[in-house]
Amino acid sequence: MAITKVPNNLIDLSGDSGAVAWASGNTAQRPGSPNVGDFRYNTDVTAFEFYNGSEWRQITIFLTSYTANFLAVAGGGAGGNYGGGGGAGGYRSAYNNESSGGGGSAETPLTFNLGTTYTITVGAGATSGGGYYGTSSNGDNSVISGSDITTITSLGGGGGGGEQASTGGATGGSGGGAGFTAGSPGSGTSNQGFSGGAGSTGSGNLLPGGGGGGAGAAGGNAGSNVGGAGGNGVASTITGSSVTRGGGGGGVANGPGGTGGGGAGHQTTTPGDNGTANTGGGGGSSNANGSGGSGVVILRIPTGGYSGTTTGSPTVTTDGSDTILTYTGSGTYTG
Repeated sequence: MAITKVPNNLIDLSGDSGAVAWASGNTAQRPGSPNVGDFRYNTDVTAFEFYNGSEWRQITIFLTSYTANFLAVAGGGAGGNYGGGGGAGGYRSAYNNESSGGGGSAETPLTFNLGTTYTITVGAGATSGGGYYGTSSNGDNSVISGSDITTITSLGGGGGGGEQASTGGATGGSGGGAGFTAGSPGSGTSNQGFSGGAGSTGSGNLLPGGGGGGAGAAGGNAGSNVGGAGGNGVASTITGSSVTRGGGGGGVANGPGGTGGGGAGHQTTTPGDNGTANTGGGGGSSNANGSGGSGVVILRIPTGGYSGTTTGSPTVTTDGSDTILTYTGSGTYTG
């Protein structure tokens, strides 16, 4: 390649059929003390970027698509009446090799294309109980969908079984706990959550229920005089700090809720605790069922590709070179 200098120290490459070799490397290989205007190709995000004096920004004119990391947590199941705890909402993760629920590995991030609108559905937590002889309701699904991606669906957590529910706990993202001894715990869904725990005959007037399954562990089986603990959730750093979500609800007779938003179970006159909002936590069980916690959908995308076009009022934050959109209600994002 012939390089010719012209006035003002500019370089004239006109008429040359070769290519300019720009600096290239991953994010960790960026210059430690960059100058304003420094320009390079980032192999991690497959895009050119420049330093604006405070941060590296991608040059969006070259972008036609970019990587979208995600966390999708569904609504938690309701606790049973004098029975098992509600299961946590399904938990699906695609960020930084962090685990999905049910012991699953991290999923593959999505690819968002410029100009495409993606729909975000955040699942509500279940509220209704099934009575002593029935199973409480499952939480609602959380979904990420678009015309050019494979739909991501996290399943609502399974409802807890009532005291003498022959149907036991419901299957869901994580399964609901069973009440007494009449039915079986609900199963969790592969790569989303674990199963609930079994009930017990108890002693005296106690009829302890099993704990609801969590994203990170199965619900505990009831003991002779205490309800099973809700299964623990899973931690994610997708927002820039570690937050645990997806805990199962505790069974009747004071079963503790699982870490990550699971509601505690109680006894006699105290209703079960609700799952924590936007964690997908399962509701606890007692004489009245605790409601499941609502879910959440989080997207983490390169700031250089962020369009700023959203509906549903997600919370928008930044961490390093990425922009994070946290949806606590349904909405859209346009790439």
